[in-house]
Amino acid sequence: GVGGAGGARAGREPWSWSQRLRAVAFGAATLYVARAQFVDGVDDVTFASESSTVENWSGTKRVECEKVFAPETEEELRRLVQSGRFSKLRPVGSALSPNGVAFEKRGMLSMGLLDKVLEVDVEKKQVRLQAGARVREVVEHLRPYGLTLQNYASIREQQMGGFTQVGAHGTGAAIPPVDETVVEMKIITPRGGDGLRLSAESEPDMFKLAKCGVGALGVVSELTIQCVDAHKLVEYTWTATPEEIEKKHEIWLREYQHIRYMWIPHTETVVVVASNPLKPGEREPRIRSGMAEKRRVEPLVRLLKEVAPNVDPADMNFGQLRDELLKVNPLDVEHVKRVNAAEAEFWKRSSGMRVDWSDQILGFDCGGQQHVLEVAFPVGDLERERPEAAPLRADLQFMRELREMIVKYQIPAHAPIEQRWTSGSSSPMSPAAGTPNSLHSWVGIIMYLPTDVQAERDAITNAFKAYGAKEFDELGDKYELRTHWAKIELETDPERLKKQREKIHQHYPVKEFNVARKMIDPHGLFTNPLIAGLFK
Repeated sequence: GVGGAGGARAGREPWSWSQRLRAVAFGAATLYVARAQFVDGVDDVTFASESSTVENWSGTKRVECEKVFAPETEEELRRLVQSGRFSKLRPVGSALSPNGVAFEKRGMLSMGLLDKVLEVDVEKKQVRLQAGARVREVVEHLRPYGLTLQNYASIREQQMGGFTQVGAHGTGAAIPPVDETVVEMKIITPRGGDGLRLSAESEPDMFKLAKCGVGALGVVSELTIQCVDAHKLVEYTWTATPEEIEKKHEIWLREYQHIRYMWIPHTETVVVVASNPLKPGEREPRIRSGMAEKRRVEPLVRLLKEVAPNVDPADMNFGQLRDELLKVNPLDVEHVKRVNAAEAEFWKRSSGMRVDWSDQILGFDCGGQQHVLEVAFPVGDLERERPEAAPLRADLQFMRELREMIVKYQIPAHAPIEQRWTSGSSSPMSPAAGTPNSLHSWVGIIMYLPTDVQAERDAITNAFKAYGAKEFDELGDKYELRTHWAKIELETDPERLKKQREKIHQHYPVKEFNVARKMIDPHGLFTNPLIAGLFK
């Protein structure tokens, strides 16, 4: 049930704000909320807490927030945004973003209670929904209609508003980022009225900016999403060497609807995960599952027994074993090499094939708490195949140079480095902005946070920042790297900040974006330090 903000679950400790926010974000019935009684015109609006610490999902970003509102209806949302009583009301979804892109200490709007699927148009294959609806729940709502979303990021806990606003993406050379599936959107602004409805027919220029607007162009309250027929995928997993990847890459990009590479640093192993739709009427192939789980994790268990004999590996899965191994010495290059080698062996034993619905295949476990930096960059198109004698396409040339950089500077690079692809987005604010036939590669580097000891977490954080800075210093200009909006960090060094802003002005229509911000949000209600700093 619902009780007071200071309530506690029977027989348990009071909820932390992080738990409350996650409960709001995921629609939990046990959320403890209160009724705001202190602002004229918004006295019935639900709010979660005052003066609380808000933390993102990985525990890497937190903010002391004065007020977080959780409106239950669009009318409540409008009254909040248009009351003129708040200096900041930054919209927040599931608080999953590694960089805390939605965080603002003076005020936030949780959209988790605005989570209804409003309409399914089977003929047009479209779904109209509130922005707080979770990807996972939308998929289940669509299932009886024989529809599904076109693509998925690695996880399905995002709210649809945040999912599209940061330009999330899956993988597939002919499949765009998810913001491109937005057919129509409604945004609530401080300027009054019921809200702006934007589409390719109604305010098309604003629509293109706003559908990947990073929460800075109004609060997205409603979305219409283009869906596709529900379908099963046949997924294949195998390992290859970098040389094999370079030889087969052009074929595989065209052969598979979805494909991603997981490069294991300091090894010669690349994991390939690729899938194609099961054709209508086609019999499902027999699943080839490879080795049993116990045999697959043997290399990690063996290494753990050697380096941490007091840790019991019984009943640990792959991700838990990797975390325990890295915990021993996460920044020692030689130790990380051994862990990566064990992971490479695990994947060699994991080759196989499976069949399932697309949402089950395309979502995958990202591992434990982590730092991640993901960049996108243009790599041509698929209209012409690269001649055998021609230089490598930019995606693989980048990976060759990134791997060389890791070895040269002896970086304790955790595994994997994930590489994915999309076609272009019509939103000029997308890191993959381009024509429908353009090709863009996305590459994410990672360092796990397998410890709760703050000093150790700080050391990993500093090492990861140095790793990311080195990547941009060595390769940023050459490959026109653009950082994912949910993973970009505002530079603190004045010279680096200056260059960061120059690159953003080079890659995005910042002047037009800022004009739109001023028109929709003249007093910066939806702006936070990250948005203000990047688009100065």
